[in-house]
Amino acid sequence: MEIRPDKEKLLELAHYKMPFGKYKGRYLVDLPLPYLVWFRQKGLPDGKLGAHLNTMIDVKDNGLEPMIRKIQKEFPR
Repeated sequence: MEIRPDKEKLLELAHYKMPFGKYKGRYLVDLPLPYLVWFRQKGLPDGKLGAHLNTMIDVKDNGLEPMIRKIQKEFPR
C-alpha cells in the first residue's frame, strides 16, 4: 500500500492561520512548538483547526517545516 499526500490538504495546512488568541493571524507553521504541545495537553479544538494543529505538531516533530514553507512560497494564496 502506497501512502500519498493529499495535495489540497497540504495546501490548506500550509496557508491556515491561527484564528484567535496570542498568535491570531499567524500561519500554523510559525507557531512555537511549546505552544502547540501545551494546546494539545489542554485539549485541541474540534474540527479543522484541531486537526491542523495536531498535524502541525507532527510536522514540527519530524523536521518538515521547510516542506510547508516551500509549499507557501511555491503556491501562494
